[in-house]
Amino acid sequence: MKLSHFNFELPKELLAEYPSENRDESRLMVVNRKDGSIEHKLFKDLIDYFDEGDVMVLNNTKVFPARLFGNKEKTGARIEVFLLRELNAEQRLWDVLVDPARKIRIGNKLYFGEDESLVAEVIDNTTSRGRTLRFLYDGSYEEFRFKLNELGETPLPKYIKRDVEPEDEERYQTIYAKHEGAVAAPTAGLHFSKHLLKRLEIKGIDFAEVTLHVGLGTFNPVEVEDLSKHKMDSEEIVISEEACDTVNNAKSQKRRVCAVGTTVMRAMESSVSSDRTLNPFEGWTNKFIFPPYDFSIADCMITNFHTPKSTLLMMISAFAGHDLMMKAYKEAVKENYKFYSYGDAMLII
Repeated sequence: MKLSHFNFELPKELLAEYPSENRDESRLMVVNRKDGSIEHKLFKDLIDYFDEGDVMVLNNTKVFPARLFGNKEKTGARIEVFLLRELNAEQRLWDVLVDPARKIRIGNKLYFGEDESLVAEVIDNTTSRGRTLRFLYDGSYEEFRFKLNELGETPLPKYIKRDVEPEDEERYQTIYAKHEGAVAAPTAGLHFSKHLLKRLEIKGIDFAEVTLHVGLGTFNPVEVEDLSKHKMDSEEIVISEEACDTVNNAKSQKRRVCAVGTTVMRAMESSVSSDRTLNPFEGWTNKFIFPPYDFSIADCMITNFHTPKSTLLMMISAFAGHDLMMKAYKEAVKENYKFYSYGDAMLII
């Protein structure tokens, strides 16, 4: 498969600027791989497609307020700093993206906050993802992290042109988020409300949690026609023994396992044993899934609608079949489904 196979016309107005009014009332397209049928539902109708003993696997990563705005020393130029990854807690070193990048050199200092109590110095600008900053702050590490949270804002995706609003802090986070470390939300999970989770639980659906800290690499455009040449950024994952037991028991009893999102699918496929069961794992993955691919764990998945030529679209095409996925996406555009992070959802069964 080539990059050009994943291109389609996506009207700008279908990119979701705001989330649906209620989490579980976004639209849901149900795509059936066996008979090729497509149904149009609401997300809360999801419950009708699962039975007692089925397992939903959730990504419990938590988005941190990764976008900061500072001023450059001397010139006072406003610089956006996007925190990607903490490199060294003791030395307060962070991997960051800066914008505008051309203005920032090694040795430059940036000042944050009205009182400029947080200062950062650029110590390296040769990393593939941007710059390395060392933060200078007088307090303890806990106080420093509190300061970052206080000054940072919710890192809404760049396609959302509006300002961040107070409700974004809550809505750009799953209700089951626990472990801070993501710079983007695992968006398939944004549609679950407390009420829907409770109803699923009452019906006897089991849940397993894994952690994949979503990085910006997920959204990096693919720039090579030959997909095998594309390199994914590494992302940190944790799969506990408890999660493995829940998933593997369900599989041994011929129950269905549903991956809630491409991040869960990638995490699980990164730690599969030779007998196609899930293994505990703690480490990094740069797994890139594109057609053809033989999936080992999940029988169904929930996902949002993705942009043309994205690695996410490639993964779901591998899962659902390329022709069926393109048919579904054509239908989604025709029916005005909302795309991307705050958009509508798809259930592939």
